[in-house]
Amino acid sequence: MNSRPAQNCLEGRTALVTGASRGIGFAIAGALAGAGAGVVVTARDPDGVTAAVAQLRDAGARAAGCAGSVADPAHLDRCTALAVREFGRLDILVNNAATNAPYGPLMEADPDQWRQAFAVNVEAALRLVQLAWRAWMREHGGAVVNICTEGTHGAGPRVGAYGTSKAALRHLTQQLAGELAPAVRVNAVSPGLVRTEMARFVWEGAERRIAEGLPLGRIGEPDDVARAVLWLVSDESAWVTGADLLVDGGTRVRAAAGTGSYAVHDQLRATSSPERSP
Repeated sequence: MNSRPAQNCLEGRTALVTGASRGIGFAIAGALAGAGAGVVVTARDPDGVTAAVAQLRDAGARAAGCAGSVADPAHLDRCTALAVREFGRLDILVNNAATNAPYGPLMEADPDQWRQAFAVNVEAALRLVQLAWRAWMREHGGAVVNICTEGTHGAGPRVGAYGTSKAALRHLTQQLAGELAPAVRVNAVSPGLVRTEMARFVWEGAERRIAEGLPLGRIGEPDDVARAVLWLVSDESAWVTGADLLVDGGTRVRAAAGTGSYAVHDQLRATSSPERSP
C-alpha cells in the first residue's frame, strides 16, 4: 500500500500557515502548495511575507499573504477572512509561529515576556482554531496541525518558558482533537533540532557534534517537518487525531543508541541569549 500522500492530494483545499515567511513555516507552505492547496502565509515581517508569497507564486502556487503578529487577535481575524475571501474556504490550519523568549532561568524570567510566550505559542493557536471553526470547518470539516517540540517530554536548560508553553500547546492539541471530532482532526508535530534561523544559535558551530549524538546522524531540515505536516493534513491520515508525531532524528531514543551526552543541552548551557529571535 502507498503510504505517501498522492500528488495534488490537497487540490481544491485552502491552508493557512503561521510563521511562514521562512524556515519550517515556509517549507510547510511550500509542501501544501505543491500538493495543490491554496495557501495563506502570515508572519510579522511584511517584506518576508511578500517575498514568501512571490516565491510560492513563481513555483505555480495559489498564494496570498497577511503580515502581522499572531499575538494580535485582529490580525488573526484578518488572516482568516483573507483565506475565505481569496479562496472561498479554509480546510487546513498550521499553527507554526512561535517565540523562544524569555530565554534563560525561569527565576529570571520577565513576567511580560512570559505572558507573551503564551499569547504567541498557545493563545494564538486556540484563537485561530476558533476562527477557522466558525468560518468553515464546523460545517465542512478540516485538519489542524500545531507545531510543538520534542522537548515537551523533558526539561532543558534556559528554555523553560518555551518548553512549558509548547507543552500547553500539546495538551491543547489533544483537548481540541476530542472536542472537534469527527469534523476536524487536530494533531501535533514535535520537531527536534532543525536548521532554522530561530535555532541557529544552537546548531551553528556545533552541528557535527550534535549530529553525531543523534541516532539518524544529522540535524533536521525544514522539509523533514513539512513532509510530516503534509501527511497529517492529507487523507492518508484520515484515522489519526490527537497524535503528537515526533520528527526528531531519534533524539528521544539516543540513550539506547549509546551516542553519549546531548550536545544540544551543552550548547544551551553555553549560550546566555539567542542572537536571533523568531
